[in-house]
This record gives sequence, structure tokens and C-alpha cells, in this order.
Amino acid sequence: MIDAYSILWSDLAALKRRWPRYLLTTLMSPVLYLVAFGWGLGRGINMNGTSYLEFVIPGIIALTSMTTSFNGAGTRLNVDRLYFKSFDECLMAPVGLSSLLLGKALIGVVRGVLSSVAFLLVAMLIAPHIHISLPFVIGLLLSCLTFAFLGVLAALLARSHEDMATFGSLILMPMTFLGGTFFSLSQVPFGLKMALYALPLTHASLFLESCSARAAAALDIISGAHGILFCIPRRGDDGSEENERLGFFFNRIIERFIIRDIVKRVRVIKYE
Repeated sequence: MIDAYSILWSDLAALKRRWPRYLLTTLMSPVLYLVAFGWGLGRGINMNGTSYLEFVIPGIIALTSMTTSFNGAGTRLNVDRLYFKSFDECLMAPVGLSSLLLGKALIGVVRGVLSSVAFLLVAMLIAPHIHISLPFVIGLLLSCLTFAFLGVLAALLARSHEDMATFGSLILMPMTFLGGTFFSLSQVPFGLKMALYALPLTHASLFLESCSARAAAALDIISGAHGILFCIPRRGDDGSEENERLGFFFNRIIERFIIRDIVKRVRVIKYE
């Protein structure tokens, strides 16, 4: 863990010098989403008994954690590995592979949490009824950690800077608009719903939406985190039980093999 902090420390030192500019650039997209969808498109629309503005804010927070964590870990690692060649020095340092990967991922986690909290403070000025609880904070940390490791994996697999842009277009862009961030999944056909449950952002959005509802019961909060921690059926918004085994299956694969794939890729790079 100390070695992982050593990897993280250099980024913290750089972030300390330019954090105002970083927050300004990372808050631009979520604030525009909030204005366009929350105030513009969703004005006067009710979702599951709440206003559309209160419905969409947790989803935008999950979206912010995805983009900033992925870019904070993946893009930086991609530049260090292909342009500055400084990642080779990390491989030669007396640091374990697990600590190295954890440190690179924590870079994205810190940036993701910082941006998400900043947007949350802005959103609470507009919608003060959002309920922030301990499960909400835990879910946000899990979301940042998941997408930070996904960014590390993409950076290790990329052979050029264009590959990172391609990964963002093919993976992140569909999750942005189809991950249950701007609409309820109860409104989509069953087949498409099963495919959307395979997206990590879907589970992050559902979990944060459940936690942000002040009247949410403990069972609803647990069911909102079904794709992150548990493999149990979830009750839909209409009271019917939905079969989400396909989504659980994909998430179990991600949880089991993503770390193994990252470690394997680092070993290949180290001994090339």
C-alpha cells in the first residue's frame, strides 16, 4: 500500500498546483448535461414520483465518475507509456505489480471523486433535496475505482493515442447515453434492457439513484447495487421481478478477470 501511495504521490503533487483549472474543465460537461436535460428537456416531467431534475442528478454524478476516473487513470498512463516513456521506469523500480497498478488506478479515483464531489455541491444548490448517505459515498468510490481500473486496462492495451480515442468512442460513448443516466430502464424493451445491464455505468447509476432517494428502503439500496456486489433478482419500478442474470453474469466476469488481465498485460510489457 505504501508503494501504491508513492505512485500516486507524483500525480497529487501535480494536481495540487492546477486543481482550479482541472475542476473548471471537468465540470463543464456535467453542468451542460444538467442544464440541457434537467432544466431544458426534463422540465415538468416526473420520474418514479420525483422530478426529472432530481432523477437525473445521480446519473450525471455516476457519468462524471466514469469519465474523469477513466481519463484520469487511462489517458495519463497512456501518455506516460507511449510519449514520455516514464512507465518503463516504474516497471524497473522495486515496486510490486499490484502496487503499481493500484497506484495508477488511484490516480483516476482521486480525480473522479474530486470532480464528482464538486459537481454534487453545484447540484445541491439547484436541488437541495438530494439525500447523501454512507451507501451513496461507498457507491461513488466503487464506481470511480471500477472505471479507473478500466482506464488502466485500456491504456495498457492501447498501441497508440488513437486507440484510446477509439476505446472512448466504442465503449464510453454508448454507456454515456444508454446506461440509465437520462432515462429509466423500465421504459426500454426486455432484450435491450438485458444488454444495458451488462454496462457498468448502468449499475452505478441505479445504485446512486436508489441511495439519493430519501425514502428508499434498505432492500431498494441493496437491489440498486446488484451489478456491483451481489447477484440477486431486482424488482422493477412497476413491481414485477426482472430477470437480470445476464447482467450479473457479465459483471462477475468483469470482477473476476479485469485485474488478472491488467497484471498479465503489465508482465508482457515488462519483459518485452
